Amino acid sequence: MYQRLFTGFLLVVCAVLGWMAWGLEAPFSYEPVGPRAYPLLLLGLIAAGALLLFVKPALEGGDSAEPPLPPIMIPKLLLCLALLLALAALFERLGFVLSSIAFAYGMCRLFGGRNLQAVVVALVLGIGLYFLFDRILDVPLPLGVLAALEN
Repeated sequence: MYQRLFTGFLLVVCAVLGWMAWGLEAPFSYEPVGPRAYPLLLLGLIAAGALLLFVKPALEGGDSAEPPLPPIMIPKLLLCLALLLALAALFERLGFVLSSIAFAYGMCRLFGGRNLQAVVVALVLGIGLYFLFDRILDVPLPLGVLAALEN
């Protein structure tokens, strides 16, 4: 019951935010996709997830009672939240590449990845996403402390 109320509310919020994002226009074109594509894509993904959660009990059938959250998950959730907050706080100062590498490494370790695997995945994600957004999609990202390496 509470899950359906929350997801219904989330769907309404996504619709309102999508309506607001639809009107985003930049006074000058600095990105080929424009400022509205990113929020609309994120809202679409959030709405799809909320819709799935809304119909999930009907898909499963049987008892829809959620099991209680295991106590071992609470520190992991708090660490995940701390990593997200650190990513947001350090994004401008460290730059996209270093902050996303640190975030990806922390998330890999949080989900049980070994050290070497976490380093490889973090490097590939950080550098690969930078080149995807900055070079291919022409979306400018902050380089932070690596700005001296550009040019």
